[in-house]
Amino acid sequence: MKRLIFLFLIILTACNSVKQKEQTIENLYDYDIEQRLDSLGITLKVPKLPKGINIALAVKTENLIYLSGNGPRTNNGVRITGKVGTDLTIEEGYSAARITAINHIAILKSEIGDLNKVVRIVKVLGMVNADSSFTQQPEVINGYTDLMVEVFGERGRHARSAVGMASLPFNLACEVEAIIEIQE
Repeated sequence: MKRLIFLFLIILTACNSVKQKEQTIENLYDYDIEQRLDSLGITLKVPKLPKGINIALAVKTENLIYLSGNGPRTNNGVRITGKVGTDLTIEEGYSAARITAINHIAILKSEIGDLNKVVRIVKVLGMVNADSSFTQQPEVINGYTDLMVEVFGERGRHARSAVGMASLPFNLACEVEAIIEIQE
């Protein structure tokens, strides 16, 4: 009888733990992500891979989504190119990183369907196309970070690296990759 009571207490504790976790996740969603995007005037269009690139835009493993490196390509297909600090201002680089964030959100929506499943933007690696004397990479990649926080609130605040690169594919102004935690 003691074993049965002990087993019952273990099951009850486990059920309460799951219920508390569900309530915590539910509390994260006090607004709808799609409505937030609309209020910001953001339209999502999933970027397509250039011909000859044999990768996935996103890979899901358990509750994590790994977003491939993506760059600033507008909804009408125009790539934002050039070296920040030489060909582009920091503000133009910031805007390019913001466009990249919109592209990542579009890919994420395509992968998981409902953006309200996003628990957290976990980690971001931002790469800025610049010459070796440029040192303001964080200010450029803030365009990505700021948009993620605008859209996802505290869930958008993430760990991040912002680094300079001598060149990027297609001479893109920046490229960003990210890891996103989702709920099932």
